[in-house]
Amino acid sequence: MDNFFPEGTRVWLRENGQHFPSTVNSCAEGVVVFRTDYGQVFTYKQSTITHQKVTSMHPMNEDGVDDMASLTELHGGSIMYNLFQRYKRNQIYTYIGSIIASVNPYRPIAGLYERATMERYSRHHLGELPPHIFAIANECYRCLWRRHDSQCVLISGESGAGKTESTKLILKFLSVISQQSLDLSLKEKTSCVEQAILESSPIMEAFGNAKTVYNNNSSRFGKFVQLNICEKGNIQGGRIVDYLLEKNRVVRQNPGERNYHIFYALLAGLEHEDKGGYEKGNNSVPHPLLFLHKNA
Repeated sequence: MDNFFPEGTRVWLRENGQHFPSTVNSCAEGVVVFRTDYGQVFTYKQSTITHQKVTSMHPMNEDGVDDMASLTELHGGSIMYNLFQRYKRNQIYTYIGSIIASVNPYRPIAGLYERATMERYSRHHLGELPPHIFAIANECYRCLWRRHDSQCVLISGESGAGKTESTKLILKFLSVISQQSLDLSLKEKTSCVEQAILESSPIMEAFGNAKTVYNNNSSRFGKFVQLNICEKGNIQGGRIVDYLLEKNRVVRQNPGERNYHIFYALLAGLEHEDKGGYEKGNNSVPHPLLFLHKNA
């Protein structure tokens, strides 16, 4: 063991079916002590350690990579560790081939979504610049002309992962890049269509988003956004289709959660004396505010 894993060596330690990024803390008198990057300490007899239990960590994995398809050790531990290393450097986007994984930073990152950033990514192919959602949107736009076929971007993730914001960013990027293909005389007319598509998001969110224990603006429905782009490259129209709305939220919410935003927005616009009328009910019909009172 001393010849292969001296003290300070970076290794992958397999424990309870998971791989942990670890450091050899000490190795003496036939006993090896490992400390994981997450603060856990494991002690083993040197004679019991196998290559299935402990493997060396490649220096590339230590620093993190832009594309996880190039990881030399590919398992759940290396994927999570790579995302974590990049996240600490405010690099929230990471490629997996042509797929992009994003980690919600829950705070603004300066310069990440500026107009200059959009224009820079619009001039490069996928992989020529660091991972970014704009690179995916740009590749989708370019493929319209390269493959002469409709393109699709699938955005998925758990609640609070950033699906809604990612959708807005892609729409914003496509709106900007499509403007670059227009003559000055057509820009004003086309911008109205694109602006209408972008401004529809708050309306959809008001009727279909609600506060949950994990997310203050959680989408409680599925959404399909279709953009129609002409041969000149500009957006000519679009539509938004919603499905699978969580209807039971209207009458019942879990503890710490709220009803849909629209109900609170409507009530916020009423004068105090007008709200009183809605709070009155009778024995057979509950007042309309009943389903908002508990978690408002």
